[in-house]
Amino acid sequence: MATNQDIDLQDLSGTSAEGTKTQEMLLNLGPQHPSTHGVLRLIMTLEGETITSCTPVIGYLHRGIEKILENRTIMAGIRYMDNSDYLSPMLNETAYVGAVEQLMGIEPPRRAQYIRLLTNEMQRIASHLVAIGTYGMDLGASTPILWGFRDREGIMTLFEALAGSRFNVNYMRVGGVLHDFPKGWLDECSAFLDRLEENMKEMNALLTGNEIFMSRTQGVGYIDPQQALAYGLTGPMLRASGINWDLRVNRPYMAYREVPVNTVVRQEGDCFARYYVRLQEITESIRLCRVAIDKMPGGAISTRTPIAFRPPRGETYFALESSKGELGVYMISDGSEYPWRAKLRGPSFVNLQIVPELMRGHKMSDAIAILGSTDIVLGEVDR
Repeated sequence: MATNQDIDLQDLSGTSAEGTKTQEMLLNLGPQHPSTHGVLRLIMTLEGETITSCTPVIGYLHRGIEKILENRTIMAGIRYMDNSDYLSPMLNETAYVGAVEQLMGIEPPRRAQYIRLLTNEMQRIASHLVAIGTYGMDLGASTPILWGFRDREGIMTLFEALAGSRFNVNYMRVGGVLHDFPKGWLDECSAFLDRLEENMKEMNALLTGNEIFMSRTQGVGYIDPQQALAYGLTGPMLRASGINWDLRVNRPYMAYREVPVNTVVRQEGDCFARYYVRLQEITESIRLCRVAIDKMPGGAISTRTPIAFRPPRGETYFALESSKGELGVYMISDGSEYPWRAKLRGPSFVNLQIVPELMRGHKMSDAIAILGSTDIVLGEVDR
């Protein structure tokens, strides 16, 4: 992938064996284009309608989150994680505090672990709703995005009641969480999950089997299982190619050690499979939320921690299953209140690498379907 710099463009003209002169077209898709799902630029070389090469250009949204984390105290760094994958702030924060807890040898109370499981699965649902809704919009359907944001609004309202903020929640803490549930919150959450389950049946009926949607996604953007492993893909991108790998199952953390997860896997490896994995994962996350509510233990929501966090010297890597794949936080401590080094493993950045390979040989109209199926967030790519 290229960075946001001037790119040396080669001479695109040529002569065929028959003596006919041809000239390829150079096309910029983005960085200001709704179907790039953020400020991403794709430099495409076309022969007619066929894509012969594609170069992603990143760096338009660079925020320096990793360096900001190194210049903030550990407690102050939590809220900056919300700005990475801005559709999954709860998951980002959990990965960050999980790394600190692993470095300091802290185990959150069981109630805090179940609260994290519940909020993380709700965040996964919210992220997938945006992925499916915007994907429908990419392919010409306006109803899915309206339905997706309608249901996501219910989750944002619950988050606001729980943490005081709808978007940048700043809810996770080293050793636990910030607040316990307000009165009646769990009942409202259960009622929302009941409504969401019925709404997802309508979403499934609207898209799955739709003649236009199926023709735009089936057999398009195929990823071979070995190719998916070679590119380091994770999350729905990997599981849609038949690889059964989910950190909640293969390397369980926190309350996932007690709550079994049914991994969603498809074998087709195309755009449709990636869409359908996310759709089915919403149903699985609804089930996990209900399990968390039913098994929610009592007790403290946080363990006793020092006012100023000074982890011992050392390094650690903590990873969880985000909505887009393996989200990892690598941290080095020199014994001070500030991380000496903080590095994020953003699944959107890794998953984006395969896009040029998927685009090659497809028509221009397929480019939008392929890019949308990756479900990237540019805040996590550039971070």
